[in-house]
Amino acid sequence: MRPRPSPPAAAERLRAPSGPALPAGAERSGAGRGSRGRPAPGGPSGGSGGMAESRGAAGPAARGDTECILEPLSLPESPGGVDAVESSPYVPCIFCTECYVLAEQNQLLKHMIIEHKLVIADVKLVADFRSYILYWKRRFAEQPITDFCSVIRTNSKAPLEEQDNYFLLCDVLPEDRLLREQLQQKRLREILEQQQQERYDTSFHSMCMFCDQEFTGNRSVLLNHMAREHAFNIGLPDNIVNCYEFLAVLQGKLDNLQCLYCEKVFRDKNTLKDHMRKKQHRRINAKNKEYDKFYIINYLEFGKSWEEVQSEDDRELLDSLEEDWSDWEEHPVCAVCLFCEQQADTTEKLYLHMQKSHGFHFPKIKSEHGLNFYQQVKLVNFIRREIHHCRCYNCQEKFESKGGLISHMEETKHIAFLPARSTWDQPQYYFPTYENDTLLCTLSDSEDAKAEDQSEEVPVVACVVPPPSWRGLPSECRDQPVVVLSLLVPMLLPILQRAESPWCCLAFPLISLVLNDLP
Repeated sequence: MRPRPSPPAAAERLRAPSGPALPAGAERSGAGRGSRGRPAPGGPSGGSGGMAESRGAAGPAARGDTECILEPLSLPESPGGVDAVESSPYVPCIFCTECYVLAEQNQLLKHMIIEHKLVIADVKLVADFRSYILYWKRRFAEQPITDFCSVIRTNSKAPLEEQDNYFLLCDVLPEDRLLREQLQQKRLREILEQQQQERYDTSFHSMCMFCDQEFTGNRSVLLNHMAREHAFNIGLPDNIVNCYEFLAVLQGKLDNLQCLYCEKVFRDKNTLKDHMRKKQHRRINAKNKEYDKFYIINYLEFGKSWEEVQSEDDRELLDSLEEDWSDWEEHPVCAVCLFCEQQADTTEKLYLHMQKSHGFHFPKIKSEHGLNFYQQVKLVNFIRREIHHCRCYNCQEKFESKGGLISHMEETKHIAFLPARSTWDQPQYYFPTYENDTLLCTLSDSEDAKAEDQSEEVPVVACVVPPPSWRGLPSECRDQPVVVLSLLVPMLLPILQRAESPWCCLAFPLISLVLNDLP
């Protein structure tokens, strides 16, 4: 908080140049310094005070018909006019000379409630708080406050001297609502201009937060890289504004070892990385209001956040469920080749591409090795990881680029053969290398594996003929599970004592069968 200089002090500074000269060593009060010891404009030797001392030292003989101004003049600070405050980082009180830093607007609101009994409704929906306050400061100086505000009387049953009147300023007043809408539209225009500038800006330069790779040109290059390579998607580039500040906020959280989604703090960087990967927390928390200012959607409609706008869209969608969707065309989800960036909307096309372009026949490999679904998943994740690390999965030779790796594997035919099963058939490859790998969703069991599974002899306990003593169980006991259990246990004890008996393996399944039938 920094109060403005009072009007008398400012007026004294304005009169200083025309006053009499001061003796040597004397100092005029308010002429050399502003309020609270702040130097006045122009410094100790310049400005109006300096000119007064110069003219005083020269004496009357130095004055002619016209006075020469040999130094630049500067007026003192405004005693609190609206124009001076508009370009300053301070916001004045509507009623008095108190000023507060814009970042401390809550302190100003508290001051106006306690000292002046003014309550402003829905302050968070005011797009430009300083302009809003300055407007009403001018209007309250023109007309009484009761012409604009609703009066709320507290302690209405108490004596008159103990009652307090509070004034509510809200958008129920048409003038207030119009002002808020105009400020919102002005802010939207500024944000759209900023977003348009960032959209076509080619001087963007930043580093990836996950792999430290540098990107220059347009911001979309970095955002698309993080979405594609690290499964970190913060939205389409065209929906984001103030991208530099947004990335700086996210980078600051990572530097502080804080998860971007759950916002927990970890002891070291590796623990944070493992947490975000395993918990799939490579995304931002949509509930964090700190990120709202970086998305265009939060500026579109007056007084509505992105959640409210989105919920309205959802309600419109539910209302239109009975519409005709016969002309709907679904965009197919494309799967990416294991060795290059080629995409296909069907697995058949993708397999054909890998066979013709790279010599990798996935259906044949699946059939020859009898790979089931889970083994296919591990194989795909294994190949993805090796290609990502630019390493041949047969000879383990490492290359500088993916292009050099693929050329080596195609020339040496290493691409067509798999390494030993123990190399890739590991539990760690259950986890996808790329979290948005659509190819994993299209895998299926091989026909040979299905036939083999169906041909296996699976023992069925229900087909085994029970001993004669069990077949003679009275029918009236079969409906009483407790009685059945009490009769079966004595029969099963001698069976358990004879380990060589073929019925020993049925003892525990029979007990479990009865226990499951208990009420």
